[in-house]
Amino acid sequence: MARPLFRHDSSLRHDTGSHPERAGRIVAVERELAARDWCGFDVRESPEATLEQLLAVHPRPHVERIRALAATGGGRIDADTIVSAGSWEAALHAAGGAVAVVDALLGGEATRAASLHRPPGHHCETAEPMGFCLFNNVAVAARHATRVHGLRRVLVFDWDVHHGNGTAEIFAGSDEVLFVSIHEFPLYPGSGRPTEQGHGAGEGLTVNLPVPGGTGDPTWLGMTEDVVLPIARAWAPELILVSAGYDAHADDPLAGCEVTDDGFRRMAGAVHRLASELDVPLGLVLEGGYDVDALARSVAATLEAWSAEPGEAPAPGGPDPVVDRARAFFAERWPGVAPAV
Repeated sequence: MARPLFRHDSSLRHDTGSHPERAGRIVAVERELAARDWCGFDVRESPEATLEQLLAVHPRPHVERIRALAATGGGRIDADTIVSAGSWEAALHAAGGAVAVVDALLGGEATRAASLHRPPGHHCETAEPMGFCLFNNVAVAARHATRVHGLRRVLVFDWDVHHGNGTAEIFAGSDEVLFVSIHEFPLYPGSGRPTEQGHGAGEGLTVNLPVPGGTGDPTWLGMTEDVVLPIARAWAPELILVSAGYDAHADDPLAGCEVTDDGFRRMAGAVHRLASELDVPLGLVLEGGYDVDALARSVAATLEAWSAEPGEAPAPGGPDPVVDRARAFFAERWPGVAPAV
């Protein structure tokens, strides 16, 4: 079965200059993947997202703001978030690539797929671009899965080192999307406490797993194996989307975590194993990662893990106080998360 990988040259025309979120990120990733024969994935050009797909998440004034700013040559939305003349096209393909992942997975063509574009998306809220993000690509994809394909349970697992505040805000009141995030805290954007659990129909379907700076593979893998996977099994998603940022890497300049290439490989393997166990499709949408070499290697490690046969679950690790606190906090709501003994 095909494993499509969606990309587009427009990602290089989103001109942010010397900004950490720069075109060289995509250049490095594609160079590394090409050297590894694209890790067995089938490279395709992404489509543009349609206006209807964007408006399913973002109000029209938000969309028009991005279009108009790009049409006039660009400018800064805030201190971190830049629009250039090429950003409108790039943003359409970034969202469109994520939608294309969903269509490939839910159309029966593939069980694994990836969208590798910029700008990233998970900080963009319903009506507020921020944190390098113009549209919320993974949210557009998840909403497409529920509205167009009729899914009732989508899991978005965000392992970017920064909390995906935009995705959390967009789906906070929804009973169709379970949003689970491992992120460094405190760190930009300042949200993502465990007590932030959604509201209304979405109460309990936002799961925030903050970790302190300095944590590396044992904590991130422990959170994945001992908290994320049991919650996901209880939720029984029909689709898993990974909001895949690689800025928790030890080499990344914008955060303080210590995850290695192998750590990302093993996290990817855990989610791959989960999707196989549940017999549901699995897609990746690229988020952050600002040391370009570490980013490129870690993306490749993820895709290689997804191209291999799912491995066995690892033996339980030793005690980890960060993971143990999360297990204790979520055990009552999610019985599959056994508190540490």
